[in-house]
Amino acid sequence: MVMQLSNLKPIVAATLLHLTIFVGSVSAQDVEEDQLLAELSQAEPKDAIRLDRELQAIWRKSGSPSMDLLLQRGRDAQERGDVREAIEHLTALTDHAPEFAEGWHARASAFFEAGLYGPALDDLERALHLNPNNYNAIFGLGTLFEEFGDPNRAYQAYVRAQAIHPHHEEVTKALDRLKTQVEGEEL
Repeated sequence: MVMQLSNLKPIVAATLLHLTIFVGSVSAQDVEEDQLLAELSQAEPKDAIRLDRELQAIWRKSGSPSMDLLLQRGRDAQERGDVREAIEHLTALTDHAPEFAEGWHARASAFFEAGLYGPALDDLERALHLNPNNYNAIFGLGTLFEEFGDPNRAYQAYVRAQAIHPHHEEVTKALDRLKTQVEGEEL
Protein backbone atom coordinates (compact mmCIF):
# COMPACT_ATOMS: atom_id res chain seq x y z
CA MET A 1 0.00 0.00 0.00
CA VAL A 2 1.54 3.29 -1.13
CA MET A 3 0.79 6.42 0.85
CA GLN A 4 0.26 9.54 -1.17
CA LEU A 5 2.34 12.64 -0.39
CA SER A 6 -0.77 14.66 0.43
CA ASN A 7 -1.67 12.10 3.14
CA LEU A 8 1.85 12.26 4.56
CA LYS A 9 1.79 15.98 5.42
CA PRO A 10 -0.84 15.70 8.20
CA ILE A 11 1.03 12.74 9.70
CA VAL A 12 4.34 14.66 9.66
CA ALA A 13 2.64 17.75 11.10
CA ALA A 14 1.03 15.71 13.88
CA THR A 15 4.34 14.02 14.66
CA LEU A 16 6.16 17.34 14.83
CA LEU A 17 3.44 18.78 17.07
CA HIS A 18 3.71 15.76 19.37
CA LEU A 19 7.51 16.11 19.53
CA THR A 20 7.23 19.84 20.23
CA ILE A 21 4.81 19.20 23.09
CA PHE A 22 7.04 16.43 24.48
CA VAL A 23 10.22 18.53 24.29
CA GLY A 24 8.36 21.47 25.79
CA SER A 25 7.18 19.41 28.73
CA VAL A 26 10.67 18.06 29.36
CA SER A 27 12.00 21.61 29.43
CA ALA A 28 9.24 22.67 31.81
CA GLN A 29 10.09 19.74 34.10
CA ASP A 30 13.79 20.65 33.99
CA VAL A 31 12.96 24.27 34.83
CA GLU A 32 10.72 23.13 37.69
CA GLU A 33 13.44 20.82 39.01
CA ASP A 34 16.08 23.57 38.81
CA GLN A 35 13.76 25.97 40.63
CA LEU A 36 13.01 23.43 43.36
CA LEU A 37 16.71 22.69 43.82
CA ALA A 38 17.50 26.40 44.10
CA GLU A 39 14.72 26.83 46.67
CA LEU A 40 15.87 23.74 48.60
CA SER A 41 19.41 25.04 48.99
CA GLN A 42 18.03 28.17 50.71
CA ALA A 43 14.95 26.71 52.43
CA GLU A 44 13.93 26.74 56.05
CA PRO A 45 13.66 23.22 57.55
CA LYS A 46 9.84 23.10 57.34
CA ASP A 47 9.91 24.11 53.66
CA ALA A 48 12.71 21.65 52.89
CA ILE A 49 10.40 18.72 53.64
CA ARG A 50 7.90 19.85 51.00
CA LEU A 51 10.61 20.64 48.45
CA ASP A 52 12.22 17.24 49.01
CA ARG A 53 8.88 15.51 48.41
CA GLU A 54 8.33 17.47 45.20
CA LEU A 55 11.81 16.64 43.90
CA GLN A 56 11.40 12.96 44.77
CA ALA A 57 8.09 12.92 42.89
CA ILE A 58 9.79 14.37 39.80
CA TRP A 59 12.70 11.94 40.02
CA ARG A 60 10.36 8.93 40.40
CA LYS A 61 8.70 9.62 37.05
CA SER A 62 10.31 7.68 34.24
CA GLY A 63 7.86 8.80 31.59
CA SER A 64 6.48 5.27 31.26
CA PRO A 65 3.80 3.72 33.47
CA SER A 66 5.41 0.30 32.97
CA MET A 67 8.80 1.52 34.15
CA ASP A 68 7.22 3.37 37.08
CA LEU A 69 5.55 0.09 38.05
CA LEU A 70 8.88 -1.77 37.95
CA LEU A 71 10.39 0.91 40.22
CA GLN A 72 7.50 0.58 42.65
CA ARG A 73 7.66 -3.22 42.63
CA GLY A 74 11.39 -3.10 43.28
CA ARG A 75 10.97 -0.70 46.18
CA ASP A 76 8.06 -2.71 47.60
CA ALA A 77 10.13 -5.91 47.48
CA GLN A 78 13.02 -4.17 49.21
CA GLU A 79 10.71 -2.86 51.94
CA ARG A 80 9.45 -6.43 52.48
CA GLY A 81 13.05 -7.56 52.86
CA ASP A 82 13.13 -9.50 49.59
CA VAL A 83 16.31 -7.96 48.20
CA ARG A 84 16.71 -10.62 45.50
CA GLU A 85 13.28 -9.83 44.07
CA ALA A 86 13.98 -6.09 44.36
CA ILE A 87 17.19 -6.49 42.36
CA GLU A 88 15.32 -8.50 39.71
CA HIS A 89 12.64 -5.83 39.24
CA LEU A 90 15.18 -3.00 39.30
CA THR A 91 17.46 -4.80 36.85
CA ALA A 92 14.52 -5.13 34.45
CA LEU A 93 13.96 -1.41 34.94
CA THR A 94 17.57 -0.42 34.22
CA ASP A 95 17.63 -2.74 31.21
CA HIS A 96 14.50 -1.18 29.70
CA ALA A 97 15.04 2.43 30.83
CA PRO A 98 18.81 2.98 30.96
CA GLU A 99 18.42 6.78 30.97
CA PHE A 100 16.18 6.77 34.08
CA ALA A 101 18.46 7.85 36.93
CA GLU A 102 16.17 6.78 39.75
CA GLY A 103 16.19 3.19 38.49
CA TRP A 104 19.96 3.05 38.92
CA HIS A 105 19.76 4.75 42.31
CA ALA A 106 17.10 2.32 43.56
CA ARG A 107 19.07 -0.71 42.37
CA ALA A 108 22.22 0.66 44.02
CA SER A 109 20.30 0.75 47.29
CA ALA A 110 19.18 -2.86 46.84
CA PHE A 111 22.73 -3.96 45.94
CA PHE A 112 24.06 -2.18 49.05
CA GLU A 113 21.49 -3.93 51.22
CA ALA A 114 22.56 -7.26 49.69
CA GLY A 115 26.22 -6.48 50.54
CA LEU A 116 27.12 -6.15 46.85
CA TYR A 117 29.16 -2.97 47.17
CA GLY A 118 30.89 -3.06 43.79
CA PRO A 119 27.63 -3.20 41.81
CA ALA A 120 26.13 -0.59 44.18
CA LEU A 121 29.02 1.76 43.44
CA ASP A 122 28.67 1.20 39.68
CA ASP A 123 24.94 1.98 39.83
CA LEU A 124 25.47 5.10 41.93
CA GLU A 125 28.03 6.30 39.41
CA ARG A 126 25.49 5.83 36.62
CA ALA A 127 22.68 7.46 38.63
CA LEU A 128 24.83 10.50 39.39
CA HIS A 129 25.95 10.76 35.78
CA LEU A 130 22.27 11.00 34.80
CA ASN A 131 21.20 13.18 37.76
CA PRO A 132 24.15 14.85 39.50
CA ASN A 133 21.81 16.66 41.93
CA ASN A 134 20.33 13.54 43.52
CA TYR A 135 21.43 14.22 47.09
CA ASN A 136 20.19 10.80 48.24
CA ALA A 137 22.46 9.08 45.69
CA ILE A 138 25.34 11.32 46.82
CA PHE A 139 24.56 10.32 50.41
CA GLY A 140 24.65 6.67 49.30
CA LEU A 141 28.05 7.26 47.76
CA GLY A 142 29.29 8.69 51.06
CA THR A 143 27.90 5.66 52.89
CA LEU A 144 29.81 3.36 50.54
CA PHE A 145 33.03 5.30 51.09
CA GLU A 146 32.54 4.85 54.83
CA GLU A 147 32.06 1.10 54.28
CA PHE A 148 35.31 1.09 52.30
CA GLY A 149 37.11 2.79 55.22
CA ASP A 150 37.60 6.10 53.40
CA PRO A 151 36.21 8.76 55.75
CA ASN A 152 37.72 11.68 53.81
CA ARG A 153 35.92 10.82 50.58
CA ALA A 154 32.76 9.99 52.53
CA TYR A 155 32.90 13.39 54.19
CA GLN A 156 33.39 15.11 50.82
CA ALA A 157 30.34 13.32 49.44
CA TYR A 158 28.27 14.34 52.46
CA VAL A 159 29.38 17.96 52.11
CA ARG A 160 28.30 17.87 48.46
CA ALA A 161 24.90 16.42 49.40
CA GLN A 162 24.47 19.03 52.14
CA ALA A 163 25.20 21.85 49.67
CA ILE A 164 22.17 20.70 47.67
CA HIS A 165 19.92 19.79 50.64
CA PRO A 166 21.14 21.58 53.80
CA HIS A 167 18.44 20.02 56.01
CA HIS A 168 18.93 16.35 55.05
CA GLU A 169 18.95 14.71 58.49
CA GLU A 170 21.03 11.66 57.57
CA VAL A 171 23.65 13.82 55.86
CA THR A 172 23.86 16.09 58.90
CA LYS A 173 24.31 13.08 61.21
CA ALA A 174 27.01 11.64 58.96
CA LEU A 175 28.90 14.95 58.83
CA ASP A 176 28.71 15.28 62.62
CA ARG A 177 29.94 11.71 63.02
CA LEU A 178 32.94 12.19 60.71
CA LYS A 179 33.85 15.82 61.41
CA THR A 180 36.37 15.17 64.16
CA GLN A 181 37.88 12.23 62.32
CA VAL A 182 38.34 14.21 59.10
CA GLU A 183 38.96 17.75 60.32
CA GLY A 184 40.64 16.84 63.61
CA GLU A 185 40.06 18.20 67.11
CA GLU A 186 39.79 21.92 67.71
CA LEU A 187 42.49 23.31 69.99
